[in-house]
Amino acid sequence: MRVITGKARGIQLKAPDGLKTRPTADRVKEALFSIIQFEIAGAHVLDLFGGTGQLGIEALSRGASGAVFVDKGEEACQIIRENLKRTGFANNACVVRRDYLEYLNHCNDQFGIIFLDPPYAEVFLENALNRITEIDILQSGGIIIAERPFGKELTWDSEKLLRSKDYKYGKTLLTVFRKK
Repeated sequence: MRVITGKARGIQLKAPDGLKTRPTADRVKEALFSIIQFEIAGAHVLDLFGGTGQLGIEALSRGASGAVFVDKGEEACQIIRENLKRTGFANNACVVRRDYLEYLNHCNDQFGIIFLDPPYAEVFLENALNRITEIDILQSGGIIIAERPFGKELTWDSEKLLRSKDYKYGKTLLTVFRKK
């Protein structure tokens, strides 16, 4: 797992041992950033299910102004901090060890890009989308990128967000939502 392009291009990122996290495959990450390439410069980013921090770090490498990484696991937060140091983005980021809903319930920030890549077997994606729209933390014209496994339906809809088509990459689906 590496940073694909930008200031930190080619830097290898650390991932935890075992199956506690499921880092986004480089192929999917490359496709995701091709979809949003013109939205990144200067954006304030939320990587809500941080894991290794690779999505937020890739955004920072491509010109995002700052990023908040949220994960409830101590090991994940330590790995995100280490990856931020490796890439030189520690001063542009904040790592929060907290459950995603607890974080959202106390969030006062506004974000231009929100990455949602939760554990696949849970309802975290729908819950996060509901809460994000309720508390209105997405800037006008901002985008949410939701990742899920192929075969998991996402019937969620909102009057506040426009939904794009689903992008399929192997066994992964990406959906982009844009604030109206």
